[in-house]
Amino acid sequence: MPPELLRRCWFLAGPTAVGKTEVSLQLARSLGAEIVAMDSMTVYRGMDIGTAKASPAERLEVPHHLLDVVHPWDEFTVKDYLLAAEAAVREILERSRLPLFVGGTGLYLRGLLRGLFDGPPADPEIRQRWESFAKQEGAAALHQELTRIDPTTAARLHPNDQRRIIRALEVAELTGRPLADWQRESLRPESDRPANVFWLEPDRNWLNARIYQRVRKMFNEGLLDEVERLSADPRGLSPTARQALGYKEVLDAWEDLPPAERRSTLVVERLMAEIELRTRQFAKRQFTWFRNLAETTAVPIENEIDLASAAETILSRAGDVKL
Repeated sequence: MPPELLRRCWFLAGPTAVGKTEVSLQLARSLGAEIVAMDSMTVYRGMDIGTAKASPAERLEVPHHLLDVVHPWDEFTVKDYLLAAEAAVREILERSRLPLFVGGTGLYLRGLLRGLFDGPPADPEIRQRWESFAKQEGAAALHQELTRIDPTTAARLHPNDQRRIIRALEVAELTGRPLADWQRESLRPESDRPANVFWLEPDRNWLNARIYQRVRKMFNEGLLDEVERLSADPRGLSPTARQALGYKEVLDAWEDLPPAERRSTLVVERLMAEIELRTRQFAKRQFTWFRNLAETTAVPIENEIDLASAAETILSRAGDVKL
């Protein structure tokens, strides 16, 4: 995105379940802003409950962009996102409104702030070799290989994120340098960075309690029905969409179960516990992402009172927007 557009944007990031939607609506009202989703899973149509998308009422109150962009069987890359984000920003600014990016996908945030490192073209032979390695040795062994070669990138990738792990291994092999090194070099000059990039930094125990509540709310709202409907479509889910928290755990558990047993009390209880654990682990990786981005300013959240006043805190610490 050109610096002249980027400098006019606001950013609100944070780990899953921290309350970004609540804070973003307050910020948008105060700023006269429209929200641009910064989440790699809310781009998929029909994946609503598990991704905790803004409700129809919230979207009516404040316009939202980059939700429901593609079908769940489609792939949507970081490059696709950055192109769509720039188009959304131009559209919002034409209406004399401010773009407010909101979400928890660190890769999207870094791509917006620092630009995208495209890297060398894909090498089918290298990819096939690593895919075969993963099939024979397992996901943990593949992740360990990346940890040996590129520990920084490995620390932010889930061991099951095979597609991105293999891409990082491929870049290191083709260029002779870790992907993390290339990404650090793509940092924009300070004069080109936006003034207002904030992330909500919650107390871990408080966040874990909210994650517990979030998972149970998803099940009460019909997560299993949503996954069943998505999996019934013969086109299925793309490899990226299938990795979404909640959906992956349910689909994996259901693979070896007859339909009559998929919603038993025991299975549902195990699923909720596993999704809660995976979500806590994901939130931990999000902390690493945002803390390692020098452009971000942390807004500590210790309790519900801090969350309710977070928008006011952000506005009091905001810098001048360079027009």
